[in-house]
Amino acid sequence: MTTPRVAAIHDMSGFGRCSLTVAIPILSAMGVQCCPLPTAFLSTHTGGFEGFTFLDMTDEMPKVADHWASLGLSFQAIYSGFLGSERQIGIVADFIRRFRRPDTVVVIDPVMGDHGRVYQTYTPAMCAGTARLAELADVITPNLTEAALLLDRSYDALPEDEAGLLEITRQLSLGGRRSVVLTGASAAPDLTGAACFDAATSRAQMIQTRRVPREFHGTGDVFASVLTGALVGGAALPAAVEQAVEFVRLCGERTAAQDLPMREGVDFEPLLGRLTAGREVV
Repeated sequence: MTTPRVAAIHDMSGFGRCSLTVAIPILSAMGVQCCPLPTAFLSTHTGGFEGFTFLDMTDEMPKVADHWASLGLSFQAIYSGFLGSERQIGIVADFIRRFRRPDTVVVIDPVMGDHGRVYQTYTPAMCAGTARLAELADVITPNLTEAALLLDRSYDALPEDEAGLLEITRQLSLGGRRSVVLTGASAAPDLTGAACFDAATSRAQMIQTRRVPREFHGTGDVFASVLTGALVGGAALPAAVEQAVEFVRLCGERTAAQDLPMREGVDFEPLLGRLTAGREVV
């Protein structure tokens, strides 16, 4: 059986586990060939670090796409995350239209903000462009802040109860045409996980696990990478979400036990074997 390919369109930070330094090993561990299309290279991510370097890869991205097209490459998934400019949004949209096939799953993490605040690099035009890009997705993975932006609603006015969170996923589904995984959704104070709407079944449900009482950078990237790998492997959306929720919890517990700085992300590498367990090699 041919190993499936995923085109991963993210930035790469040399230190601080996030984006491509998370996506590449996780997808590889899950039996997926990760083909990175970097949007930028940074010495570290931007959360909690000062003096980081930044190399913009915008001009290179269409050249990579042209070369891949000349090689006749195809992908079982296209997976995008943090983007560095409004121009990159259009480039990614063109990439999706160019490489999408009937069996390609498009996973878009509409990275725009967190904790009710929009990231400094995201202008109103970029937020509007990200919403348009997300319309091309089969699956989106917003957090609550991003859900509010996509719905053009106040973050403070979002519901916090289970019924309300599930209703948000339905509202984000474009009338049931795309699946939605709302990350950081909690049904109780000691629980966390996701609320999801599965376009294949039109069913919305909460998938929860024990809350780790700490915050870490990069957990959204870990979550979306596991989710993408599971979907490419043939899992139904609820099963893929459950695997991602549980893996993030394991990573959080391991990292909290070591009391690592938040900015270093989660210590996921020793746990990659959990993602390969039970996978048969033919």
